[in-house]
Amino acid sequence: MASAAPGMPGAARPDRVGGMPNRLSAATSPYLLQHADNPVDWWEWSDEAFVEAAHRDVPVLLSVGYAACHWCHVMAHESFEDEDTAKQVNAEFVAVKVDREERPDIDAVYMAATQALTGQGGWPMTCFLTPSGEPFHCGTYYPPTPRSGMPGFRQLLGAVTKAWREDGERVRRSAGEIAARLADNAAATLPPGAVDPDSLDRAAATLGELFDPRTGGFGGAPKFPPSMALEFLLRHHERTGSGDALRLAALTCERMARGGMYDQLAGGFARYSVDAQWIVPHFEKMLYDNGQLLRVYAHLARITGAALPRRIAEETAAFLLRDLRTAEGGFASALDADTEGVEGLTYAWTPAQLREVLGEDDGSWAESLLTVTHRGTFEHGSSTLQLLDDPDDRERWERVRATLLASRNTRPQPERDDKVITAWNGMAILALAEGGAALGHPEWVDAAAAAADLLLRLHVVDGRLRRSSRDGVVGNAAGVLEDHGCLADALLALHQATGSPRWLAAAGEVLDIALERFADPERPGTFYDTADDAEALLHRPREFTDNATPSGSSAMASALLTASVLVDYPARYRDAAEAALRSAGMLAEKHPRFAGHWLTAAEAMVRGPLQVAVVGPEGDPARDALLAHARHIAPGGTVIVAGEPDAPGVPLLGDRPLVHNAPAAYVCRGFVCDRPVTTVEELTASLGLRP
Repeated sequence: MASAAPGMPGAARPDRVGGMPNRLSAATSPYLLQHADNPVDWWEWSDEAFVEAAHRDVPVLLSVGYAACHWCHVMAHESFEDEDTAKQVNAEFVAVKVDREERPDIDAVYMAATQALTGQGGWPMTCFLTPSGEPFHCGTYYPPTPRSGMPGFRQLLGAVTKAWREDGERVRRSAGEIAARLADNAAATLPPGAVDPDSLDRAAATLGELFDPRTGGFGGAPKFPPSMALEFLLRHHERTGSGDALRLAALTCERMARGGMYDQLAGGFARYSVDAQWIVPHFEKMLYDNGQLLRVYAHLARITGAALPRRIAEETAAFLLRDLRTAEGGFASALDADTEGVEGLTYAWTPAQLREVLGEDDGSWAESLLTVTHRGTFEHGSSTLQLLDDPDDRERWERVRATLLASRNTRPQPERDDKVITAWNGMAILALAEGGAALGHPEWVDAAAAAADLLLRLHVVDGRLRRSSRDGVVGNAAGVLEDHGCLADALLALHQATGSPRWLAAAGEVLDIALERFADPERPGTFYDTADDAEALLHRPREFTDNATPSGSSAMASALLTASVLVDYPARYRDAAEAALRSAGMLAEKHPRFAGHWLTAAEAMVRGPLQVAVVGPEGDPARDALLAHARHIAPGGTVIVAGEPDAPGVPLLGDRPLVHNAPAAYVCRGFVCDRPVTTVEELTASLGLRP
């Protein structure tokens, strides 16, 4: 039989070695491109790959990871770059690489399998599938040789091949049973629960019980930034006056900002701290973390007026605009955890290095200020930088900081994953629009608008949303539910920050598609993570819990609720938002660590949400004063819009005239409105706040 052309059934290259790019060389994903020169004959996820596996009667090796993942790099170097391992993989499997950030739907399906079979999950994720895509063995990282109770990767490959060849029928039968159980689990929904002030009080109390009173956050090491739980606590404080809620949020924000997880020189947060004190980071910097944390710190700064959260918000925004902004105006996904294969190579310092860069006097001062120790945080004697107290001499600190950063920039730098992901850009746009409006940074709002414009121009293809792009080229992966929810929420924030009806109209289109394509028609208030016409996987995934990012369902609930007070005909959006919140009510009350975004939306719903419409001509000092005051004092979740009375395309300004020919503010709660006010003092009182 003549050999098939590459990419066709029968085209396996079991003896392929380095020097010939594999099928990933045309990928748009930076993660896949990292593997394009592997001797492993990788395929992208495709029907053709599974046809190939069936044709050869071999299992599929599915490897899922992402570009900034440290252990993904380790396994790639140890195994996928090894010629002998590659020969074994190519001869005995069809190898498929997936970027979890491009295809969260695939990742969700097989992560559920990995967690069901092993009790844990993570990346790299390593799954063995039948040619029909059913999993029969799953795991995460495997070392090249047996270590710490884990089999070596080649040893595992041999065992899987042996089982497939000698007992293939049993393997297929077991895989079918696993797939059926996973489908049943995916079809299950949560028991509904009340969303009311009492349930929100109980959720806040539960977070208090889980709180680490010494270093902030919830639970022990490793510690992840609990962005959504903090946003909930801040809104809960504003609604109820709870000092405990504010204390939990403020202490956590302070300890995170003072520790090594925060980049004291360039701004921005690492993915998590490997210890409980926020000292030693896992160094990857993710867009979704920094977007969410920018929102939290801006919110805390607005509430308290404290200098620290404002500084952290401004430095984090500067990091986003300087280091993650792409040439097209979007925001890149991440900075890598590693530099030249070493975690922390770019970021860590020794006392001697500080003195070498700064001189003896400033170097010794910086060593003390930044708590750099001679023993070091890491084995090679270097430390992360912590700033446990703001220095009295701010001018000296800014000079030292700039000098150290300039020196650090001459070091090897981590790679950047340039993918522009719709949902994650939505989180950044939301934070920049809200924070820019509240803290007086119009350049943040401008950057948010540019990113939103890119998404609407490039990521909407034939009326449907795509997941990602890179270098101005949109990918083929369809947008999932979180893309729709996060983008809609971002567009609604931009509408409020700018007054432009364009963003409101676009948000409505995104929400309408999501309601049509993602809602479960049999269970009101619940959504699938993929559209009804998306690629069929083992099962149609759905996720309720908030993890590192909001679940698609909670993002939709938030956007629907906000939209319901901005549009002419709110009932459809309001009913869907309330039903969604009820569907997760029990989760939010009992497990608030994993429902922070649900709780954030619930706080807004219980409060009304509050609406402030400021009418008056643009540039009028009285109007501008009312608007600035509303943005400064109105609680999180308040919808604020300003413009001319009856401005076209802005329903919240309809039928709201000037008062005695002067600008005015109209405050409403749900469907009940107060009399219009014309002074900032009256606005404070109308919002129910103390002057």
